[in-house]
Amino acid sequence: MQNKLKIINDPVHGFIKIPHEILFDIIEHPYFQRLRRIGQTGLLNLIFPGATHTRFHHALGAMHLMFTALETLKQKGVKISEEEEKGAMLAILMHDIGHGPFSHALESMLMDDWHHENLSLLLMSRLNEEFSGQLDMAIEMFQGKYSRKFFNQLISSQLDVDRLDYLKRDSFFTGVSEGNINTQRIISMMNVCDEGELVIDAKGIYSIENFLTARMFMYWQVYYHKTSALAEFLLVKILERAKYLVSQGVNLPATENLKYFLYRGKSAATNEDIERFTQLDDNDVIQAMKAWQNSEDFILSYWCQCVIQRNLPKTIISSHPFEENCIEEKIIKTNEFFKIDKGNELVREIKRKLLPYNAEKQPIYLLHKNGRKIRLDESDDQLLSGLITHETTKYILTFPRDIEFFNS
Repeated sequence: MQNKLKIINDPVHGFIKIPHEILFDIIEHPYFQRLRRIGQTGLLNLIFPGATHTRFHHALGAMHLMFTALETLKQKGVKISEEEEKGAMLAILMHDIGHGPFSHALESMLMDDWHHENLSLLLMSRLNEEFSGQLDMAIEMFQGKYSRKFFNQLISSQLDVDRLDYLKRDSFFTGVSEGNINTQRIISMMNVCDEGELVIDAKGIYSIENFLTARMFMYWQVYYHKTSALAEFLLVKILERAKYLVSQGVNLPATENLKYFLYRGKSAATNEDIERFTQLDDNDVIQAMKAWQNSEDFILSYWCQCVIQRNLPKTIISSHPFEENCIEEKIIKTNEFFKIDKGNELVREIKRKLLPYNAEKQPIYLLHKNGRKIRLDESDDQLLSGLITHETTKYILTFPRDIEFFNS
């Protein structure tokens, strides 16, 4: 009989244990193995060449941090049954199972705004049937409906193990050290208050502030980096353009499953949609973009060449929206340079917003030794929390590099 209690060597966390057989069974399932072929950070490797890690890596890392967090809470006297441990580890292991190719960027384009969490739930329900109801508790926790609230918070909140893993992992693979948080220290400060909610021991306040600011720096320096925002924008535009051309009767080469979604109209998810979706990964989109570089449609061909050859358009970043006459001038130059009338497709303003810490929605609570619970942003000891509760917006103007020195 096969030994399923494996140990996996992870470059970020070291050795990861698989303490329950059902976890191994889920990892081995084709739905989960598909995550090996879906990048964690989309096209970020065009900017940070090391960022080639996958959703598969991340899901295993998040599962490991969940195990560590539950062990910490047990040591602090929190009663956790084996079924609850299994449920929480399964829920976080499968939290990204519904991700589409290139992660968030293409979800709405291919799947009519089925958010990946809805797809994850759909696939979890299917797996639950396959495994005779063993995932019931995991699904309840994933939906945030489990009676002991701290389990739901460990899976999804402003301080969940998902965020702890992706920050540390993305920092490691991009080489951006600002995101290198001390996950062990943060987890060691976790506790559960009398109301059954996840809290942080008050002495851990600076580790939490460091985590929140690290996340903010990673967003502006990595995820919302102007070239990263541009690459994600181009991906969406490429698929949008391809869907439009297909609707106009143009025959575009693509793998069978991608072609299915290009032709698919808006409707509720059918069994065939789900079946084909679980066959789709980054490779389908890359293969299509390689072929579409030679498309007769100038816009599609131009964008695909930008991505595949990494000859990306020029970007300018600003804290304020760009003047309309500035955008119009670049559209005119683009039309004249390429001898086209679709310059408005190639000159675009992209917007990115970030609220580093939401003090109103799911605030982080600190627990003092006397049992008093206080919100992080209301603590007398906080240094930075008051500074990261404001939303920041950046504007990125993108236009063809060719027109930079072109005088009409």
